[in-house]
Amino acid sequence: MFSLGFARLALALALFSVAPANAEDTIKIGVIMPYSGQFADTAAQMDNAIKLYVKQYGDVVAGKKIEFIRKDTGGIAPDIAKRLAQELIVRDHADILAGFVLTPNALAAADVSAEAKKFMVVMNAATSIITLKSPYLARTSTTTPQLNQTLGTWAAKHGIKRIYTMVSDYGPGIDAETAFQTGFKEAGGEIVGSVRFPVANPDFSAFVQRAKDMSPDAIYIWIPGGAQPGAIGKALAERGIDASKVKILGQDALAGESAVKSMGDTALGIITCGEYDYNLNLPLNHEFVKAYNDNFKRNPDFFSIGGYDGMHLIYETLKKTGGNTDGDALIAAAKGMSWMSPRGPISIDPETRDIIQTVYIRRVEKVGGELVNVEFDKVENVKDPVKERMKSK
Repeated sequence: MFSLGFARLALALALFSVAPANAEDTIKIGVIMPYSGQFADTAAQMDNAIKLYVKQYGDVVAGKKIEFIRKDTGGIAPDIAKRLAQELIVRDHADILAGFVLTPNALAAADVSAEAKKFMVVMNAATSIITLKSPYLARTSTTTPQLNQTLGTWAAKHGIKRIYTMVSDYGPGIDAETAFQTGFKEAGGEIVGSVRFPVANPDFSAFVQRAKDMSPDAIYIWIPGGAQPGAIGKALAERGIDASKVKILGQDALAGESAVKSMGDTALGIITCGEYDYNLNLPLNHEFVKAYNDNFKRNPDFFSIGGYDGMHLIYETLKKTGGNTDGDALIAAAKGMSWMSPRGPISIDPETRDIIQTVYIRRVEKVGGELVNVEFDKVENVKDPVKERMKSK
């Protein structure tokens, strides 16, 4: 059935190879995201950034009009994402695929990108293997190992010797745990214990107590965003975990803007890693945050920056190809491309088509009466460590 589906796609592509008469003056970008359902706000943050980029830089590139066709997966739905990608290419004559908040959806659409030889820009989904699924795919967000292995290495090199890890028991959490533990142990640290808890877990108290009983120097936590950071913050407070004595480490979502607000002063001292935060003290970021707030009345987040830089990559590759949307031409233009983003200097690795960027180490502090993430260290020019390890074998 799988190969038959691709055969049908190839046949349909051949049948529809003659585009409408005005298509040569228009470049169609098919955006696939969960515009409804539990990830709708995530999609809104990314889509806001796409809209802002177009507002700032116009909707004409290389003399051609840019047209967006937005498709809603409704959540984690790889079968739907694959079907939408096929429809975008065959029926809507999309030239480029973009968006992709969630890994399963990105993986499904990547198969279509590879078969149809269409340029695809992943603006969020962070599982390392995604770029291996299509030679026409580039990513402008991050990878889970890129952040978490970097944090593990950093922790071991900055006085943390014994750590307890606790993560959500599903793909991204397990990837994060593996990456963090790899970085930490290779830099000389000791994992004194670990636990994986259900994704939908209403009470973290028992898990936090188990970690406390091990008397570690620090506790590493990976959980998805939404309501869970607030819940685990409550558990940390109830079990008497003082972040000034037992450091709390995690990826950016653990101390995102809404998470910190829900935790209150419990969040003070939490250390996270991430590729972007609206508090980054960079001139270009100040401009970006102001423009985003002016247009959408809220702060941008790491979903936003993935969308914004994704649009930059699309626009600049089209400029380099003179508006040629051939997949081989666009991916060749993307490889090695570098620019200054609101998050700092970034580039597309010419070998892996993944992003190379700075990983920021932040701590929750009170500034002007507000709880914010304050950058106090960084690791520059970080590549995806999974692919670096693959290359060394």
